Amino acid sequence: MAAFPHNTMRRADRLFQIVQILRNKRLVTAKTLAERLEVSERTIYRDIQDLSLSGVPVEGEAGVGYRLRHTIDIPPIMFTSDEIEALVVGVRMSKTWAGSELGYSAQTALDKITAVIPAGLRHKIEDSKLFSLRFNPRQDIDSYLDVCRKAIDGKHLLHISYCRADGEYSQRRIRPLGLYFWGSVWTLVGWCELRDDFRNFRLDRIQSLQPENATFADSEGQSLQDFVKRMTCM
Repeated sequence: MAAFPHNTMRRADRLFQIVQILRNKRLVTAKTLAERLEVSERTIYRDIQDLSLSGVPVEGEAGVGYRLRHTIDIPPIMFTSDEIEALVVGVRMSKTWAGSELGYSAQTALDKITAVIPAGLRHKIEDSKLFSLRFNPRQDIDSYLDVCRKAIDGKHLLHISYCRADGEYSQRRIRPLGLYFWGSVWTLVGWCELRDDFRNFRLDRIQSLQPENATFADSEGQSLQDFVKRMTCM
C-alpha cells in the first residue's frame, strides 16, 4: 500500500472531513476516501471503526462503501487560512471568467461565508493578494456562458451561428454537453447534428446563439462521458 508521507492533516480534522464527505448520502469507498484525504486505505478503515464506536451512524463495509444512516448535527464548518484564500481566488476567478450569473452567485456565497467565520480569519478575505484579471471583456461571451450553462443543465438544443478560425461561417444545431475553460477562452463541447459527431466551439467565435424549447435525451455514444472516453483514447 502506497504511503503518503506529505500528509499533515490532523486526525481530528480527517475524521471531520470523512463525516462531511459521507453526508452526501451516497456510498463512498475506502479507496476514494483515502485518495481524497491522502492516507492509506488501512487508515480509513481504522477511522471508520473509530467513528462508529464514537456513535457516528456510519453503515457499510470494506470493499463496498460507506455512508451515513441518517443526517446528524455537525458543528459549524470551520475553514483553514489556506481554504479561505482558495475560496477567495475561486470567487474572483468566477466573477472574472464564469459569466455574470455564476460570478454573482460566487460573491453571495462568499458573503455568507464571511458572515459566519471567526473575525480573526476575515482578514484573509479582505486582504488577499491573489487576483484574477481579464482585459477587454466581451459581454456577449458572458451572456453565452450563462445561456450554455442553462442549456446543458436543462438539456435544451442550441442553434448557433459559428465562425471558424479560417473565416468560414456555418449554422449549427447542437446538443450542448459541457463547457471547458482553457485559461483564456471557453469552449463548448456538444453533439453536432450537422456533422453527426462531437464538435468543440470556441465561445469567442460564436456569432449568435439561441436556445430551443426542444430538449434531448442522452443517447448511447453521444454523451459527455463518451466524448471524454474518445479523447482519452486518442
